[in-house]
Amino acid sequence: MKMPDRRGYFGAFGGRFVPETLIPALQALEREFAEARRNRRFQAELRDYLHNYAGRPTALTFASELTRFLGGAMVYLKREDLAFTGAHKINNCLGQVLLARKMGKRRVIAETGAGQHGVATATVAAKFGLECVIYMGEEDMNRQALNVFRMELLGATVIPVRSGSRTLKDAIDEAMRDWVTHVGDTHYVLGTVTGPHPYPLMVREFQRVIGKEAKRQILRAAGRLPDCLIACVGGGSNAIGLFYDFLPHRAVRMVGVEAGGLGVKSGKHAARFDGGRPGIFHGSLSYVIQDAAGQVRTTHSVSAGLDYAGVGPEHSYLQQSGRVKYASVTDREAVEGFRLLSETEGIIPALETAHAVAYARKAIPRMRKNQLVIINISGRGDKDVETVKGIIKART
Repeated sequence: MKMPDRRGYFGAFGGRFVPETLIPALQALEREFAEARRNRRFQAELRDYLHNYAGRPTALTFASELTRFLGGAMVYLKREDLAFTGAHKINNCLGQVLLARKMGKRRVIAETGAGQHGVATATVAAKFGLECVIYMGEEDMNRQALNVFRMELLGATVIPVRSGSRTLKDAIDEAMRDWVTHVGDTHYVLGTVTGPHPYPLMVREFQRVIGKEAKRQILRAAGRLPDCLIACVGGGSNAIGLFYDFLPHRAVRMVGVEAGGLGVKSGKHAARFDGGRPGIFHGSLSYVIQDAAGQVRTTHSVSAGLDYAGVGPEHSYLQQSGRVKYASVTDREAVEGFRLLSETEGIIPALETAHAVAYARKAIPRMRKNQLVIINISGRGDKDVETVKGIIKART
């Protein structure tokens, strides 16, 4: 079955649940994206910018010290932290902004949690001379002050969102309201594989470069496909970017790692598959953390980029079908993962990425030494150093 179908559904999940005023814009975006996928000139331009501007391909690094420390499978790291702006987000932003320019849009807007998507959007908007507005929850602005300054330095207007939990969910709400009002000249650069069709498909396609590269690189380095892929999952773009081209290979196991916060039983977490159920949220049907009345609940994570009540509909389909396993790790475990990768490989990861490292810390020692694992290092951790410093200081 081709995923998604013509209505934007991945199995039972997905669709397009938005105000009527946005339907024409989404239909136009769907047509333009479909044409761009077939357009050799567009694809060549995108490849050129990915290579000469974003620095692709990113490395696949054998983590010799982490492998030795864990004492199980051989560990490789897909180094999206080495991409320009420090995370995988630049892949999608380049694709969407090139598409916006092709559509004649003069203004782009975006939401951001950890700030990585906001920085990438502001960067590409500056490159192509577009007006840029970034919506960011006030809570996230406080814990990601460095990225706020970077966005402003790049010429973007950063608007604090003070409603609700003042995090990523509320930033998306405000960006959607802006888009409804300015749909004629504005493109919404949605940062992950959530939202109404065609965004989950479009963002996945722009992020597939991660898995395509990783597949070639691991075959060149090890002569065979990996036994397991591990990636953190907020909305889920870095994970689906790594996973997608490996999906036909049934022997390759895949694990998406959610934010367990203070523990799923505490209610203070962002583990959609452990603590949520299907519902409509931000334009699509997917797993959502909600109460008995269907109201979206407040989430919690030490990482701003995983502090989100929803997840991409394709991930919901992959979980329901059993093709991908989803697990969660706590804030405490994530901080230990942050320290572990820093101390063993000299790579300071984003706190989002640290969740994947923390899961690997538990899983890899139980694996055979001849097995291969790829962990997606979705972003670098400069932005999180002060947060982790505060946590470690509070414990001592």
